[in-house]
Amino acid sequence: MFYVILLAMVAAFLALRLYSVLGKRTGHEQPLPKPAEERSPPLAMPRALDVQPEPRDVGPRPIEAGAEAGLRQIVAAEPGFDVSRFLEGAKAAYRMTLEAFWRGDEAELRELATDDVADAFADAIAARREAGETLDNRLISIERAAVADARVAGREARVSVRFDALIAAVTRDAEGKVVAGSMDDAVETHDVWTFTRTLGAPDPNWKLADTDEA
Repeated sequence: MFYVILLAMVAAFLALRLYSVLGKRTGHEQPLPKPAEERSPPLAMPRALDVQPEPRDVGPRPIEAGAEAGLRQIVAAEPGFDVSRFLEGAKAAYRMTLEAFWRGDEAELRELATDDVADAFADAIAARREAGETLDNRLISIERAAVADARVAGREARVSVRFDALIAAVTRDAEGKVVAGSMDDAVETHDVWTFTRTLGAPDPNWKLADTDEA
């Protein structure tokens, strides 16, 4: 009986101690979390604006609007036709033709141009020789080359290319004296050259068929 009373006293003592520690609020207690339905909704973060990058300036197009229909006809007849490669070839032909004309190389001009154009070059070279003049010209750069027009008539294709170039031009007399131009100043030139070729022909080369100032 004594042990029962002693255990009861110990239990009462422990209960009083627990109440003194846990039953009092000290002012530093953390509040219990509220149920989900009582919580304030989270603040919505502002969305970043979808900023579209500004379009990059890729420079002038190598094909002018009036040439697109004709180029489609050429591609339909020859699916392997590539405008970029054609323009690279046209720029090379432009340089070679000018340099051949300046030095008076009629044989090379006949390989690069049709008979009518080659004859016109030959006449100009002959007149220059008769006057005792020589050309000391230099192609500084081709600033731009773009397809300005394209047409197909039967199997004959014609493509016109606009060339914007810088050329240093000097004309010398029979004694080598400068009579016109200067090698110190490059002149802006704007030409439209037309190249022709028979579609489906074994020869892949285009020939110069016409020259004009832009």
